[in-house]
Amino acid sequence: MTSSQLTPREIVSELDRYIIGQHKAKRAVAIALRNRWRRQQVPEDLREEIAPKNIVMIGPTGVGKTEIARRLAKLDNSPFLKVEASKFTEVGYVGRDVESMVRDLVELAVNMVKSEEQENVKVKALEIAEERILDILLPRKHASEESPDEEGRLIDMEQDVDGEAAARQATTREKLRRLLRQGSLDDRVVDIEVREGRTGPMIEVFSSSGVEDLGFNMKEMFGNLFPQKKKTRKATVSEALQILAEEEAQKLVDMESVTRTAVERVEQSGIIFLDEIDKIVGGDSSQGPDVSREGVQRDLLPIVEGSTVSTKYGMVRTDHILFIAAGAFSFTKPSDLIPELQGRFPIRVELDSLDRDDFIRILTEPRNALVKQYVEMLATEELGIVFEEEAIAEIAEVAALVNERTENIGARRLYTIMETLLDEISFDAPDLAEKTVRIGAEYVQEKLNDIIEDEDLSRYVL
Repeated sequence: MTSSQLTPREIVSELDRYIIGQHKAKRAVAIALRNRWRRQQVPEDLREEIAPKNIVMIGPTGVGKTEIARRLAKLDNSPFLKVEASKFTEVGYVGRDVESMVRDLVELAVNMVKSEEQENVKVKALEIAEERILDILLPRKHASEESPDEEGRLIDMEQDVDGEAAARQATTREKLRRLLRQGSLDDRVVDIEVREGRTGPMIEVFSSSGVEDLGFNMKEMFGNLFPQKKKTRKATVSEALQILAEEEAQKLVDMESVTRTAVERVEQSGIIFLDEIDKIVGGDSSQGPDVSREGVQRDLLPIVEGSTVSTKYGMVRTDHILFIAAGAFSFTKPSDLIPELQGRFPIRVELDSLDRDDFIRILTEPRNALVKQYVEMLATEELGIVFEEEAIAEIAEVAALVNERTENIGARRLYTIMETLLDEISFDAPDLAEKTVRIGAEYVQEKLNDIIEDEDLSRYVL
């Protein structure tokens, strides 16, 4: 499914299946995604002039900022990278340079496209792997063997091979093929030849192009000096078939085409999620770390504005990559960013804090709802867990209360509460004689009330 098939309303509807509330943020990203398709439809001379409308999401932790961006990328099958803005440092300081995020995004896109291409050649690779397995189980008899005579001529020995024997071998091979496909030979152990991973000296070099890029170039250079070797290993037929199929799939994939497609996909539909953008906003101080923070912003600026980054797959333009920044902005505000960077994030969306009603919906409504996850996990132990409505309401009440009293970590509070609540059941699940457990409001109160009442304890446990 791609953005060209979805209207903004449909994109919001898809996001609603996983994320509760935050309608304004969903609308903003839905419009941004649809604008990509609109841009592709305009005349080519104007297409390059249309820049993406980058977004700043403002809201406390645990309200769905990252999840919205991640689900959006998955919906559009776009290369997606989440990075913490605070991990970058100004040029001249020790740390990662901002261009490394573009190189990381390209690497992700190459792996994504490579996986897609391997899936496309999966059937062909399996056929070749099957032939290799059959060759191991029943080595082919060469129809002709040649040896030089005293005059240097080659004597054809084809007549020494009995035609009837060749036909018998072909029949046996087809029988083996049927048995192989039926799974009758899966447990038989065979010797297969596989390629060893490239090994070479480890060298770390620091340069302006980044350690990551140079590391890969060194590996490639030494890889040519030290060619890949093959080794023989034992495996069952089923394992061998899978190993050989993966090896053949890699051979069938055209890496030049993969690289071209990946770079184009990054340039046209890449999404970079810059989390903790508020952490690189300096305060009133003009000394110390604030200088470095402003330096990171200035280093980010050309990437967000649109520049060309050198990667091991070639030059990559960032003009049309969508940047979504996010931060709590508890002690700062978006206007504290340097003016040039503010101008590159024209859309600002404030996300709402979550309350008790939101927690009830988060626990039950999404496709990946937390209650559903625990029910399915414990079902693997043949244990049926039933959450009563009152219990879910009580869990939501506890989450809202603890967030209010201590640090507000949003929906993440539900994870700690659910783990504490189900700790005993999860531990005893394999040994329980009673295979159905009903969890009501009384059970929740019994397990959590003592912790809630002791505020110091709740800070440590919940």
